[in-house]
Amino acid sequence: MKAMPWNWTCLLSHLLVVGMGSSTLLPRQPPQLSQKPSFVTFRGEPAEGFNHLVVDERTGHIYLGAVNRIYKLSSDLKVLVTHQTGPDEDNPKCYPPRIVQTCNEPLASTNNVNKMLLIDYKENRLIACGSLYQGICKLLRLEDLFKLGEPFHKKEHYLSGVNESGSVFGVIVSYSNFDDKLFIATAVDGKPEYFPTISSRKLTKNSEADGMFAYVFHDEFVASMIKIPSDTFTVIPDFDIYYVYGFSSGNFVYFLTLQPEMVSPPGSTTKEQVYTSKLVRLCKEDTAFNSYVEVPIGCERNGVEYRLLQAAYLSKAGAVLGRTLGVRPDDDLLFTVFSKGQKRKMKSLDESALCIFILKQINDRIKDRLQSCYRGEGTLDLAWLKVKDIPCSSALLTIDDNFCGLDMNAPLGVSEMVRGIPVFTEDRDRMTSVIAYVYKNHSLAFVGTKSGKLKKGTDGAMCRPA
Repeated sequence: MKAMPWNWTCLLSHLLVVGMGSSTLLPRQPPQLSQKPSFVTFRGEPAEGFNHLVVDERTGHIYLGAVNRIYKLSSDLKVLVTHQTGPDEDNPKCYPPRIVQTCNEPLASTNNVNKMLLIDYKENRLIACGSLYQGICKLLRLEDLFKLGEPFHKKEHYLSGVNESGSVFGVIVSYSNFDDKLFIATAVDGKPEYFPTISSRKLTKNSEADGMFAYVFHDEFVASMIKIPSDTFTVIPDFDIYYVYGFSSGNFVYFLTLQPEMVSPPGSTTKEQVYTSKLVRLCKEDTAFNSYVEVPIGCERNGVEYRLLQAAYLSKAGAVLGRTLGVRPDDDLLFTVFSKGQKRKMKSLDESALCIFILKQINDRIKDRLQSCYRGEGTLDLAWLKVKDIPCSSALLTIDDNFCGLDMNAPLGVSEMVRGIPVFTEDRDRMTSVIAYVYKNHSLAFVGTKSGKLKKGTDGAMCRPA
């Protein structure tokens, strides 16, 4: 696909988003290109790493999830209050955790790595989930980080046993007249019997309610979750789904993932393991997860394939970029960063690309696939969940843009990859993060790199060429 003309300027020698380092930088004011940028700095404790950051869009206050601590900062990075989350005595083999029942495993002082940080605006609270005790969460009052609740006595309260940060992603769906829900997606680290890879949970108004984090629906046969079948691990022993980003748009919730799969190289009869980037879509109101669909995504420029998703961000098109893409200014775009190839997850190649996806085009591809499957064409094409091919079943019904599935032909995979529009490539300093927004009808993107540089790009007229 033809690359788009964007202007790029390298602004800083330090990354302006929170990473695993010991400091973070945010601009005090928009810098003039003719002057040296001025920034304020916040440094945490020497031994702690920063994991997640959320900004209260109403007050400008910053909430920072770190190892063993949650910070509340002012907009100019002054500490307003902190909340201690660890360390504590634990062992990752203790399930249920020792705070529920006695554990025979040896206990040791264990750090609490922040794995998810979300603002629940409706109830004015912060959801902070960590790595201690199989991934329990605290609900903290936004004003002073006072602990409102910390449910831990049911298996539904253990959200993830994975210790690394960035392995869990959550999306809140809010309602005006009844309790909100939380879609949560997590790597399971070889423990599918304990943790669903994706589920929807209740967010009760009362932070101490018995039903907090309970599945939205659960009976003997159906639940608001998907678990990785044990048979999948016989095919790919280290199989897991790694969730990179999540968001809601319209009637759907989306997650962007990395998944291992076995493929046969051209001309070979043997299979090898690669990683594929996929977008997962669910209907917000689907309590049985019959609407689950996943579609592979990637990017290509000058014959080079970029297939390993590193980061993503949802933004609007804006008037200028919208005209170029042939979409409306308020249409949703996905700004994504991919690294080259498919074979390395943990040690990605330095070659990387920034690519744009038009969300409507992805949804159109999904609708086409749903329509063909309900005509009885092809198979469900979801190898990790079904292991063997299951034919699509024919049914006479109308499938529109908001179709949410039936208890047939589900879950469903799309085989043909959706390709993004390449905007910018970097061959030496791998891009690792991205954020985008619209300013005065122009679309701007900021990209962070492995070495700690920040690159600013626009759709044409707002900054000088790099």
